[in-house]
Amino acid sequence: MAGSRSVLITGAGAGIGRAAALGLARAGWRCVLVDADAAALERTEALWPAGAQRPLGLVADLTDAARIERLRLEVPPLDALVNNAGMSAGGAEATSGHDDGGAARLLALNLAAPARVVQACAPHLRPGARIVNVASGAGLRAIPWRGLYSPSKAGLIGQGRALAHARPDWTVTTLAPGFVRTELVQRLIDGGRLDPTQAASKIPMGRMAEPEEMADALCFLASPGARVLTGRLLVLDGGSSVCGGSQPLPPCERPPLAFDAPLRPSCEAVREPMWRAALDKWVRSHSSHSGSTGYAGVADARALDAPPGSRLDAVLDAARCFRTRHAAHASLTLLMPAPEPGLDWQMAGDADAARMLVATLAAEWGSHALRINALELPRDLAPDACLPLLDYMAGPRAQFLTGQVLRLGAAAARDHNKETPA
Repeated sequence: MAGSRSVLITGAGAGIGRAAALGLARAGWRCVLVDADAAALERTEALWPAGAQRPLGLVADLTDAARIERLRLEVPPLDALVNNAGMSAGGAEATSGHDDGGAARLLALNLAAPARVVQACAPHLRPGARIVNVASGAGLRAIPWRGLYSPSKAGLIGQGRALAHARPDWTVTTLAPGFVRTELVQRLIDGGRLDPTQAASKIPMGRMAEPEEMADALCFLASPGARVLTGRLLVLDGGSSVCGGSQPLPPCERPPLAFDAPLRPSCEAVREPMWRAALDKWVRSHSSHSGSTGYAGVADARALDAPPGSRLDAVLDAARCFRTRHAAHASLTLLMPAPEPGLDWQMAGDADAARMLVATLAAEWGSHALRINALELPRDLAPDACLPLLDYMAGPRAQFLTGQVLRLGAAAARDHNKETPA
């Protein structure tokens, strides 16, 4: 595996893990596939893209700490590690499952195994490695009668934050998927145990996600471009986590565009010179797709230098401008300053109001296949460091990402300052 990017993916035999493995292979990664089910691994390998490097398959029950430890002897040098394996507990109260060992097994796989896999693979992680944990929207909002599933996923989210703090040399992120049409979900629908219309009525985008959308997110988070997100949570749930659920939401009026559709980026109200140069470069990088077809991605910076107390007005202006120009299949990414201490208390509510407006518009626009997100930017963050994230967020690969306000970390700014000559 020398000379190529290598990634280890747990739970690679089905669902999101399989889709991520296939996507990473198509992108040129050499994959180490880990799953407890040997037959499932064989099915994944049977789908392997033509021309991609053949994977290394490892059968491992990740509830077995000793088996995880043996990974230390089996894996090659790694650039990225994706902790995707997990399990649920259907129809069980949180206090049940102790007698038969079900609760212990769930916690072992969902919460203990990711940490153990990181520890086992740590000697093989190359400098600047990326660690991606796959949690769930259930880690943000309690889902009853699923045993300890929600607590385990909340714990995994916290574990990722702590690991990012403990290992600032790594990029550590967590993905929280929403409702995804995996093979398991499709079987529930086919068996009459899940009403897809009712499920979609809780999602602003008006539909469930496809596994490939989660795979595209994992491909991005496994890349060096995710550095600005270290220690952060990426919630990819069609906006359901930011919507109050006070009423059923309309279904999507239009299906998503192809995830590999060309991106047509543009930028609005960019006055700061460094950001203007960076965003102009971003737009030019897609100039070969400047026609009328494709997915429109707008970056709007009018809130970036809005005076204190006027961020809500700036977001409103940006949203109105965007809405008059786009009817469907487009995204608006707002660039906003990170909160700063010392703001007069009378203006302190402005930033929170702006964030809630992002969530409100995500709920109102989703059925039209329109998206809105925001990036909160530290002053010392180099604009170029944000371009890979912006390219992912604004484009067709992220058509299930909406309503999110991502406060970017200072790690990328520190990295940039180290590399910049005095």
